[in-house]
Amino acid sequence: MKKLIAIALVAFLGLSSAMAQQVDLRRKISVSGSAETEVTPDIIYIGISLKEYLNGKKKVEITELEKQLYAAVQKAGIAKENLTISNLSSWNYATEKKKNPDFLASKQYRLKVADLNKFNAILEEIDAKGIANTNIESYDYSKIESLKKDLKIKALLSAKEKATYMAEALGNKLNGVIEIQDGGDNIIQPVYRNYMMKSAMAESADAAPEIDFKKIKLNFTVNVVFELSPDLTAKK
Repeated sequence: MKKLIAIALVAFLGLSSAMAQQVDLRRKISVSGSAETEVTPDIIYIGISLKEYLNGKKKVEITELEKQLYAAVQKAGIAKENLTISNLSSWNYATEKKKNPDFLASKQYRLKVADLNKFNAILEEIDAKGIANTNIESYDYSKIESLKKDLKIKALLSAKEKATYMAEALGNKLNGVIEIQDGGDNIIQPVYRNYMMKSAMAESADAAPEIDFKKIKLNFTVNVVFELSPDLTAKK
């Protein structure tokens, strides 16, 4: 029995010693650093909806409006692959037309541009009465991944600078990095007023879409734990 108690006591002391060895006794300082910037989107996806309409007794066909759109895109110097059809008003236009002679077909397109001024020029080349509406679908920045990297490096350097002057205020210095935590990506996309050119508005020559163009805001934060020098009197 005594032997069992002695063995248990030795095991307990050994475990306690191991746990004591695992306690991190390093002196630390935990800080956060951030960096931010704003960029103008250079990839913009715009939805364009064309719709047939009656000009007196004559119907302006969707094929004619489509020709105008493709010609305008080419004239603006935009690659043809940047214009795609995103939706049709009817899965079978020919059948629908036979059933209902008054049927007005419509098509939706998606246009990728880098400059919204070119988009305005494109609209000027299309019969305004055939434009049902337009809207900004999405936007992006072509070098955003590279920008993320640069900003996170700046955030790390900001954290180091903060930790350095805080440590120096106590007569201490940094002794290396213990832990780095990425605070995540904070990207605030611009909010646009959805702009539209309705057929009913197309009677006016001044009925051009109004665009409230804003920048993408990027803000990145990192949390860093630095080890402090064990010597309180140490100076940098």
